[in-house]
Amino acid sequence: MVSANRVDENLWIRRFHPAPTAATRLVCLPHAGGSAPYFLPVSKALSPAVDVLAVQYPGRQDRRHEKCIDTITELADAVTAELLPVADRPLVLFGHSMGASLAFEVGVRLEKAGVVPLAVFASGRRAPSRHRDESVHLRSDDEIIAELRTLSGTQSAVLADEEILRMVLPAVRSDYKAAETYRHTGGARLAAPIQAHFGVDDPRVSRDEAQAWADHTSGGFTLHSYPGGHFYLNEQAPRVIEAIARVTDANSHPAI
Repeated sequence: MVSANRVDENLWIRRFHPAPTAATRLVCLPHAGGSAPYFLPVSKALSPAVDVLAVQYPGRQDRRHEKCIDTITELADAVTAELLPVADRPLVLFGHSMGASLAFEVGVRLEKAGVVPLAVFASGRRAPSRHRDESVHLRSDDEIIAELRTLSGTQSAVLADEEILRMVLPAVRSDYKAAETYRHTGGARLAAPIQAHFGVDDPRVSRDEAQAWADHTSGGFTLHSYPGGHFYLNEQAPRVIEAIARVTDANSHPAI
């Protein structure tokens, strides 16, 4: 059994509500510019039935003095290395936006190591095989700030505070670079089932692009749409959490 301290003392993985007896671990991967506390409400809702682990990328909050990682490949390698020691229980991966691409790549690496997730939730992101030419990471600071305000993904208090906003911009730019330069090399498919979730008014992913996640798994696929835009999660969290709970509850109480 892996010690709870192994996670609690980890810079990469945050546990807000320890659940030492939970049968399943949910790993939450934030969006570009996001941080682990974004998933605090998810942890509160699912614990103690689920051990919720939120990933904290370098270059933000208490890791702000660390160098940002600006490729999905390097991020996936690092996150996978941190998850393998805590894969003594079944894992569910949930990623939003950039985090969805990362969840897929982490899933590929976990499966190569013999750990097949119960499910991978890809939220607010097109399938890896669908490409768009995007270059937000090359824009000026003011243009990136305008993008953040358009998508409404950053907390309003942060957007209103120019000083704080300028402080987080390096991490935002790095994450956008990782997301926008990510290219699926082809061939890799997950054995784990994939659930794609998206907002119907999201300018960053169409229904067709979300449906294309079906091409990346041999384990089953479902598509879920919600009212809202790129951060539909902010309003639709209870419904998404319910979808996660259906997977984790099934693992806790398997059919006989």
